[in-house]
Amino acid sequence: MRTELRRWVCGLTVCCALPCTNIAQDLDSTQVDRGRAWAVGGGAGVLAVGSLIALDQAWYADHDRGPFHFFDDSGEWLQMDKAGHAWTTYTLASYGHAAFRWAGMPGKRSVWIGGSLGWAYLVGIEYLDGRSSEWGFSWSDMAANTFGTGLFIAQQIGWKEQRIGMKYSAHLTDYAPQRPDVLGSSTPERILKDYNGATVWLSGNLRSFGCEGLPSWLNLAMGYGAQGMLSAHDPAARRQFYFAPDIALSRIPVKSKLWRTVFFVLDRVKVPLPTLEVREGGTVKGHWLYF
Repeated sequence: MRTELRRWVCGLTVCCALPCTNIAQDLDSTQVDRGRAWAVGGGAGVLAVGSLIALDQAWYADHDRGPFHFFDDSGEWLQMDKAGHAWTTYTLASYGHAAFRWAGMPGKRSVWIGGSLGWAYLVGIEYLDGRSSEWGFSWSDMAANTFGTGLFIAQQIGWKEQRIGMKYSAHLTDYAPQRPDVLGSSTPERILKDYNGATVWLSGNLRSFGCEGLPSWLNLAMGYGAQGMLSAHDPAARRQFYFAPDIALSRIPVKSKLWRTVFFVLDRVKVPLPTLEVREGGTVKGHWLYF
């Protein structure tokens, strides 16, 4: 799996650190607070550099280093790892933009600078991959990273809001115990490494697309997943698509700044709701609640 856990954990470390000071409040400020700006920029820089150094020692030190090279993994895991890359950079873009808006940075600057944090961070990880004999720099990873970042920036510039968000959900499967070294042994590892239980969603807000009269928080989501994968090229693997209502937590009208921040941070996770599953081959299955 090219140790995808290292990417997601480090990426989430940065994106969870950025919103820790009520970034969801004061997003309409137009006056830059230099103290906040330095705190956000400096904090993100220290976390990014520090985590990359730690990652270099923890994950790459046991493998031979060599000349920078490329590696084509575009056909692995039915592209579930690429969907994860896109979700990660979209999430980092969302949090980074909000952090710089909290610091009072003007609109487009906060969009481009904050929105590009995740992309820049994952370029660093790809560079480390490119110097390791075990992996290599992946252009398909970079394409997925660019899609997630671009989805956020394009909407923020064009619509001034995120009408279509990326979300993630996961559940435990029976595949991980069969290959715990690859798919994870502990619950946190299985949630991140077992692609058989992962789903990456595109969640669109209905009112933003003209459906007046509906609640502002009601979304319609389409998810992508796969099952039957014990290896990167398992012939038993099959794609799955999901359709479900969703709740845009960040659009729920609440007065509390604390709850606005909590909902904003959690809005990158799909709320479990009744779901229709369409498997490759045409089989249709319903779920009362799908994680």
